[in-house]
Amino acid sequence: MSTNDNTSTLKSYLDSATGTIQSGVASITGSAGDQANANQSKAKAEAEHDLSHSAAKAGPFTVSSTGAPAKDNADRSQGQWDQTMGSLKEATGNLIGNDNLKQQGREQNLQGQGQEAKGQLNDLGQGLSDRVGGAVGGAYANLTGNKAAAQAYQDQHDEGKTRQRGVELDLQKQAEAEQRK
Repeated sequence: MSTNDNTSTLKSYLDSATGTIQSGVASITGSAGDQANANQSKAKAEAEHDLSHSAAKAGPFTVSSTGAPAKDNADRSQGQWDQTMGSLKEATGNLIGNDNLKQQGREQNLQGQGQEAKGQLNDLGQGLSDRVGGAVGGAYANLTGNKAAAQAYQDQHDEGKTRQRGVELDLQKQAEAEQRK
């Protein structure tokens, strides 16, 4: 899938800079039209930035604004499962007064947290690698006019971006859960 230029973080920064320059010109000239254009550019940049960082999770899959799906690293899924099972064992141990089961649950939960973190690091690294490789390969393929290769590199870039956004979503949810505690 190709990425829509309107979802580019870099493009949002460029549009924001354009809006700031337009605003400066408007303040010098006093032109309401220039100020309206500046405000429109800034609003567009903000929307582009928000869209470029949007993603949705469904189980072990993430889909971002690029439309490219990415499957979570297996360590992430297993770590989440172990945390859930560990919490269940710990709660059951508390309920029935079994300290051994309670301790097993704590240990499984901690192991799951570590395994999930390992999977997140792997996904972040893979995502960054895919984004850089896709961008560099795509630039070369575009220079040589190889449209099929350019599309393949764009897909690689988009999947890398999605992979990173999936980790960011998980980390954000974890931070919010910690704040609620």
